[in-house]
Amino acid sequence: MKSKQYLVFGLGRFGTSLARSLCSLGQEVLAVDADEELVNDIAPYVTQAVQLDATDETALSTLGIKNFDGAIVSIGQNTRDSILVCVLLKEMGIPYLVAKATDDLHAKVLRKIGVDRVVFPERDMGARLARSIITPTVLELMDLSDDYQIMEIVLPSQWAGESLISIDVRRKYGVNILAIHRNDRFLVSPAPDMPFAAGDTLLVMGKKTDIEGLAD
Repeated sequence: MKSKQYLVFGLGRFGTSLARSLCSLGQEVLAVDADEELVNDIAPYVTQAVQLDATDETALSTLGIKNFDGAIVSIGQNTRDSILVCVLLKEMGIPYLVAKATDDLHAKVLRKIGVDRVVFPERDMGARLARSIITPTVLELMDLSDDYQIMEIVLPSQWAGESLISIDVRRKYGVNILAIHRNDRFLVSPAPDMPFAAGDTLLVMGKKTDIEGLAD
């Protein structure tokens, strides 16, 4: 994967985790916060860390915003600052902007000003955890839209030894098996006649209703 350059504003728990994860995945990360202690804490784990008030347009302009591939604004507690930073970044020409929202109204404003993606980290994690508690076969979940999602599920025990053809997965369940996770390997686009094995997990894509029916 080609390395890209990202800005991360706000080094709370979410921003710090995100910045470190991006860097561990081989991306270049400039982490920014007004708190010197937070900046010093993350400095060893990112490409560069800067103490800066991102709501100060003059200070923000010194970062060379147009040189970055994207920015993530994880300023969650101060809605005004979050919105202001996003407005400034859009005006300065950031190509791709992600922002953390604290509530639906905050999210609505962020979308209105042109934020490309709005996230609710705590809400999303809570929804995932709730689903994994009531449906232990669901390992991971990602919404693609209001109607479609990707889910990683434990192979139903009765499928062991069967194949996509013998089960007729697409016709019976209306979903597509994108990959099989077997031991430490990902088998992408599995052959229709390849047998499933006990212990497999499946990466499944389809309509939410169809996937939830399969998971249940």
